Amino acid sequence: MALQTPEENSYHCQGLQSCVGIFNHPPLLEHRLSPRYFLPAPLPFQPRYLTPNTGIVPGQFPHQKVPPPPPPLLGPIETHTLTLSQLFKEIAPGFKHYPEGLFTFIHGTASSLDPGTKSVSITTPTGEVKQTYDILVLATGSRTIGDHPWKSSPRGYEATKEILHNVQEQVAAAKSIVLGGAGPTGVETAAELGFEYGKMKEITLITSGDELLIGSLPTHIAQGAENELKKLNVKIVKGVKVTGAKATTDGKQELTLSNGETLTTDLYLPTAGVLPNTDYVPKTLLNEKGDVVVDHFLKVKNVEDIWAAGDVVDIEPSQQVYCEKQAAALAKNLDLVLKGKEPVVYKYGGARMMGLSLGRSKATGGSGNMKIPGLIIWWLSECSFSFSLLIFSCVLCVVSVTC
Repeated sequence: MALQTPEENSYHCQGLQSCVGIFNHPPLLEHRLSPRYFLPAPLPFQPRYLTPNTGIVPGQFPHQKVPPPPPPLLGPIETHTLTLSQLFKEIAPGFKHYPEGLFTFIHGTASSLDPGTKSVSITTPTGEVKQTYDILVLATGSRTIGDHPWKSSPRGYEATKEILHNVQEQVAAAKSIVLGGAGPTGVETAAELGFEYGKMKEITLITSGDELLIGSLPTHIAQGAENELKKLNVKIVKGVKVTGAKATTDGKQELTLSNGETLTTDLYLPTAGVLPNTDYVPKTLLNEKGDVVVDHFLKVKNVEDIWAAGDVVDIEPSQQVYCEKQAAALAKNLDLVLKGKEPVVYKYGGARMMGLSLGRSKATGGSGNMKIPGLIIWWLSECSFSFSLLIFSCVLCVVSVTC
């Protein structure tokens, strides 16, 4: 381990009053910006973390490989091996080992950002407050279109638990289930439902493409995933898109397809599309999709002293593997900037990596055109499960500098 001299490890923050960060993947970035990350240097700032959640919520459907293998989150509630206390982790206790008074946890939601006055308006349970900053970090992630359990709800983890319970009850009562979209979320969800209910319920996956996982995995790997879904009795309909859905008088859902046909099902679960949580960000800092536009250092373009990472940025897909890389790179650059040094370029692009579970006994994935064996995907998923629990929620982090 290389040792840093006091000068190399000192911070240049004269004149700084506060440094704010708005996070959707808080624990990773919070840890990177926490007191422990900067030791042994004298800590020149006090991190303050703002979130609408008091707990952390995992994203999509984590498969916990602990004996015995647990069922999917959409399986029967009574068979789940994870309790809510295991699935939803409180944020504040995770920082109890840090020195008291070196950071502040705030329960609230960022409502607006004013780069001109370098301030963020925050809605808290007790009212509206304003926090000024010298450095701002945006990482508020993304949300689903509608109330679905693929991502945590921007309304907080209590709302996410309610959404999850509602979908579990709907799945349990349904005899037929249609999923719209054959991206990673749609394929994984179809596999989980097929594994648990394939012999009891009619499971249908609809995609507008001529194959599954377009843009995520090469054709030969996607075909393997399709074969596994068929083994789980999942019906796959290609070349059509669900263009509308409405409730019928008998409590079912009537779907309108792009080919003019209609399909009636007990439950429809759309899995395609997410929206970045950037409603509070000025439009001048966003692209046409609502993503924050960043440069090759992860600094937000057209503004000073604002950085961004995760699902909100425009440079990489909204996937955990990229969030992890960006969080590490942003924290490193922020550390360099606070020490008066130049940030380093964040390298992105290259071969795309993807891994997904196919029920509780199979997995697949690839790096570029190379297929990754399912056993390796399972092993990586097992190693990262506990970390995945710490990745998905909506947070605003504030770092107050006191030099």
